Amino acid sequence: MQPIATLTDFFDRSGAEVRLYHMGRRVTPCPLTTLAEFERGSEPWPAPWQSEARLACVFRLRPAQEPMIWFLALPLDEQGQLSAAPRDAFIQRLLETLGRSAERREAAQQADDIDNLMKDNPLAFTPTLALQAMLHARASADLDAPASQHHELAEEYLTGQRDHDWQALGLQGLADVAVRHDAIQAERLAARLAALPTDVLQPLCYCLEHLALAPSLAAALRQCGERAAETGDLETLCACVRAVGASQTVAAAWYSELLNDPAACGPDLLAAMAARGWEHLEDDERLPLFLTRLAEHPEAEFSALARDLALIPRLRLPVLMTLRQADPGSAIGQRLRGLTAQC
Repeated sequence: MQPIATLTDFFDRSGAEVRLYHMGRRVTPCPLTTLAEFERGSEPWPAPWQSEARLACVFRLRPAQEPMIWFLALPLDEQGQLSAAPRDAFIQRLLETLGRSAERREAAQQADDIDNLMKDNPLAFTPTLALQAMLHARASADLDAPASQHHELAEEYLTGQRDHDWQALGLQGLADVAVRHDAIQAERLAARLAALPTDVLQPLCYCLEHLALAPSLAAALRQCGERAAETGDLETLCACVRAVGASQTVAAAWYSELLNDPAACGPDLLAAMAARGWEHLEDDERLPLFLTRLAEHPEAEFSALARDLALIPRLRLPVLMTLRQADPGSAIGQRLRGLTAQC
């Protein structure tokens, strides 16, 4: 029998019931085949974030066991492929832990030992509260488990069934509504958005940004963002821009309008587009305009954002070609010349 050399090997050979989730650009299910191809080196990571493949592994070794969760950030090389050494060190530590459990013949202790691997683990990371809430909402729905105790209150408030005190709403409840809402509730939520306090709208956006939304809900979010822009509320504008990122028609048209307005595209807004709406930058007009706006702002992290986008497989060649073909006198050309001078 071949030794366990990868995470995929471990999950296969342990017989674990496992579900994987992307935890970088969006919280979305990740097929086991994606991890297997990535670990074999046959495919780059499809949704890199800050030069890492960020992954949640939700698994249990026995049917009655409470699921364990590993949050792993696997380093990527310049091609978006796995930098294997840190993963290999983690696998070695895992095998040593399993060996000690077997020697003690404490099968019941094995799960605790495996879970404790994440303590002081250089590959472990702590997601933001919004990402954690979305993962729990996604995983519980996928496992046919009940939503959290906060779901009903949040659902009643967000769909206008009852006017609860918004301060009693929990972030987990907002995430549960985001994951579990149906078409009828999407319409009710769209009608309700304009009346929501900013302190509810923003965290709701941070949940909705991981989902492809009904057109009416995405359009309502755009309207909220445009109202926020008129009042100078940049944080809410960026939250709404992120929230529609997975929604095709609304986001594409809105992003184009924003990018065509130099005054609208500050560093925060551009970062919001790149973080959650990167798919809409796979466009012959939108991508060069995005990189131009990015280059025009001295405060924008041009190099970091361009490098991050270039790690996304579908954007790698378009980003590199746009940079290479930039006129030396253009904003992009001047930024590149400045970066070269710093080296």
